[in-house]
Amino acid sequence: MPSHSRRSFFRASGAAASLAVLGADGAGAQDGALASVRIVTGFPAGGTSDTLCRLVAQGISGTDYAKTAAVDNRSGDGGQRAVQAMLGAPTDGSVLLEPPAAVLILYPHVRKKLGYAEPATVTAVTMACTLEFAIAAGPAVPAEVKTLTDFFTWCKANPDKASFGSPGTGSVPQLIGTLVGKTAGVALKHMDFNSTRAMLRGVTDGIVSAGSAPIGDFMGELKAGKLRLLGVSGKTRSRFVPDVPTYVEQSLTDMAFSEWYGFFLPGDASASVVLRANQALRTALKRPDVVDHLAQVALEAKSSTPVELATRLKADKERWGPLLRRIDIDIDN
Repeated sequence: MPSHSRRSFFRASGAAASLAVLGADGAGAQDGALASVRIVTGFPAGGTSDTLCRLVAQGISGTDYAKTAAVDNRSGDGGQRAVQAMLGAPTDGSVLLEPPAAVLILYPHVRKKLGYAEPATVTAVTMACTLEFAIAAGPAVPAEVKTLTDFFTWCKANPDKASFGSPGTGSVPQLIGTLVGKTAGVALKHMDFNSTRAMLRGVTDGIVSAGSAPIGDFMGELKAGKLRLLGVSGKTRSRFVPDVPTYVEQSLTDMAFSEWYGFFLPGDASASVVLRANQALRTALKRPDVVDHLAQVALEAKSSTPVELATRLKADKERWGPLLRRIDIDIDN
């Protein structure tokens, strides 16, 4: 493990170990609520990341952790600007980062230039939620095509129409779509729509045959009958769309994927600050209104200890390396 990875991992491990010293209720942590807390996200208002941040900001406002909390949208470079904002940020718990896993897991593999030293720039606090992906077809694909197996058969018969869209080149949906197609022996042409909303329009308008995105992004169009899900990426079927088979069920071996959102502090935050933030965030994430709101967009609320998040981060980064080498993708931003 690289030295900066060890430092990040052991900071999280130290925070977890400190529970025994501070006590389960956080006794011994910094006293008094912070006057204000900023939750930094690398994505614009209205999206999944922003929605999650706003729910949690409401949950920690007016508590022993924070008098007020607000979301700080630092959009750009696929979420990298938000991570860069942690460089030199206060380490007292007043600035939190909430990135999707891809920003810390995939970018080191596929981008030649990063404006931060991953993962030493941040310290793990808690996981926030998990999500799975799906591939959906629109009107460009015949109605009798109902599964990924059907779709790939149709693609082989119509290679000029074998295409899929995603919210962006280098995004998890694009990488999964490419990997799934390669595993099935189908050359799927990728169309970059630069946003989820644009990709959905592309699929429903028949500009592209299919789309790859988190399940929750498809729910509105699915309920309106504008598209149909062909497969989902989880190890087992999703409780949100239980009638849709997984990729693995459709003979796509090893094609099981999930992603997560998490909360992080600046890399030099102390164990006591990490623990205090962990306890406040986990309490907020267990609120019924937060759990229910996340479920509406097919997100499973799921908190963790700092060391559990650091361990998941390391394992996912190691898994994606060999997968990405199979499709030889390299993005120089």
